[in-house]
Amino acid sequence: MGEKRAVAAGVVALGVGTLTAATLWGLGGGAVDVVVAVVSLAAALAQLRWPVSGTLAATALAVISPVATPAATAGALQVAQRRRFPLAAGVAVAGVAAHLVQGLRRPNSGISLGWWLLLICAAYGALLGWGALARSRRALLVSLHERARRAEAEQGRRVAEARTAERRKLAREMHDVLAHRLSLVATHAGALEYRPDSSPEQLARAAGVVRSGVHQALEELRQVIGLLREEDDLLDEREPAPTLADLPHLIDEARQAGQSVYVDDETDGETPPAVGRTGYRVVQEGLTNARKHAPGQPVEVLLRGSPGSRLTITLTNPLPLPGAAPTSPASGVGLVGLTERVRLAGGRLDHHGSDGQFRIQAWLPWPG
Repeated sequence: MGEKRAVAAGVVALGVGTLTAATLWGLGGGAVDVVVAVVSLAAALAQLRWPVSGTLAATALAVISPVATPAATAGALQVAQRRRFPLAAGVAVAGVAAHLVQGLRRPNSGISLGWWLLLICAAYGALLGWGALARSRRALLVSLHERARRAEAEQGRRVAEARTAERRKLAREMHDVLAHRLSLVATHAGALEYRPDSSPEQLARAAGVVRSGVHQALEELRQVIGLLREEDDLLDEREPAPTLADLPHLIDEARQAGQSVYVDDETDGETPPAVGRTGYRVVQEGLTNARKHAPGQPVEVLLRGSPGSRLTITLTNPLPLPGAAPTSPASGVGLVGLTERVRLAGGRLDHHGSDGQFRIQAWLPWPG
């Protein structure tokens, strides 16, 4: 809309110029020039909607009088900006021919016909090139805008898919743990039912196991209900998800792969299974991220926390050297899925690079 207003303002200025020229020409008795000026102004206005038709009309008028030259040349520029090059080149050739006829009909005493033709050709060539350049630039900007929009939409889709996949994976793991809890509860409840002759100590111990199992099962069930939003195949046979208790095995695998890992475990007590699984995934993703983006760099893993407070996991590694490429293609959604996983567990995750170091830090609740 702003571009059309600018063109309209230029057309009005062009109209004033042509009318002024016509008036000056009319001093010499050329009444036809005044009529041509008015009609060429109408043709210039028509070029805003019909650039080719309006330009050809102004070009035809240029054969009769030079006062139509501004409208004809301005139209040639608009056609070059808004239409394809072959059509714009044809309009430019028509403009050159019209002004050649104009020079033959009304010779200019100040310049020869040859120089006049050379000047007209140079002017139309410049207008054609200028318009084609502007059209190409506009097409490039539109293309870049469309590519940016598509890239943003694709990244949004990949992030959404990563979050959904992480939710489903976590839900399956929770289903396995929940089934394990309930089977334990059922086993000890059956013992209470079929062994009423057990000693009071055995009955109390079994009742305590049932109470603790039911409490933990309710916590797991609350998370499963929050995660499962659609029917899924939850009966696949899966190995139990690793927890922080399996962290030494993960560290040994990383070291066997040639990665330098330093672990400082300052935790006090055993983490609950849900917290341990999430903490294990944080360390696993941090080591994987370091291997991809900073191969050969050492990684420091720090774990702190105690029951009743929270578990803090920090992974730090030097940033890769400038220009270093990842050892494997990065999906760009690994940390996105990890952030969503930690959030669903009631915690928070932060990752950033500063002072030559890349740091991943997670905070997870640790019930007492």
